Amino acid sequence: MCKRNLEVCFSPAVFHRFENRGAIVVIIDVLRASSAICTAFANGAESIIPVAEVEEAREFKKRGYLVAAERDGYVLDFADFGNSPYNFTPEKVAGRTIVYSTTNGTRIIDISSSSYATVIGSFLNLSALSGWLVSQKKDIILFCAGWKDKFSLEDTICAGAFAEKVLESGSFYTICDSVHAAMDLWSLARDNPMDYLEKAAQRSRLRDKGLDDCIPYCLKTDITNNIPYITEGVLKLMPVTGYPET
Repeated sequence: MCKRNLEVCFSPAVFHRFENRGAIVVIIDVLRASSAICTAFANGAESIIPVAEVEEAREFKKRGYLVAAERDGYVLDFADFGNSPYNFTPEKVAGRTIVYSTTNGTRIIDISSSSYATVIGSFLNLSALSGWLVSQKKDIILFCAGWKDKFSLEDTICAGAFAEKVLESGSFYTICDSVHAAMDLWSLARDNPMDYLEKAAQRSRLRDKGLDDCIPYCLKTDITNNIPYITEGVLKLMPVTGYPET
């Protein structure tokens, strides 16, 4: 059996060092973008248009789109709401297309655009996405959004959780130190991720702004089987039949 390669990228600043053209890239931004995206689809969103720049999001708003946008945790003045998963309720998003722009998460979706596939990962869809990744028999890069090109604990432990599940399948190998580091940190955090992340910088940032109410929710595992993926610049739900061949 030909095993596939598994890697973890801790920061967008070093993603250019990874060979991603034949790989599946998993975007991980636990607090809060990838968790919010998974929640939006679980609550019936039709699609999500990720945009990196504020002005682009503003233009979509002028055209009548529902816009979720923030910078440094603060909702932008023209946006309908920010990026807490709690904002993406069925009443707001069911059947809708949402334009979405965040400090970190939406920017790296564009960075990974040359990969075989780009999917959204979080604790919320951990098992479903891990199973799908194994079934694809492609190299995998677990891409941590971090914070403004810096390392983040929350994204790393989530990457460690994915890495553990993928490697347990026996279909993958790794010679990537970042994979081992992520799994080691996950082994420390797994029994109580909330307590472990008390030391995380993003935990402090959100708490200082009164935005930390969603953290326990973002750390829940397997509350949805949905797998969001990017196609022609738009996030959609993975078809039941799997990723469309290109």
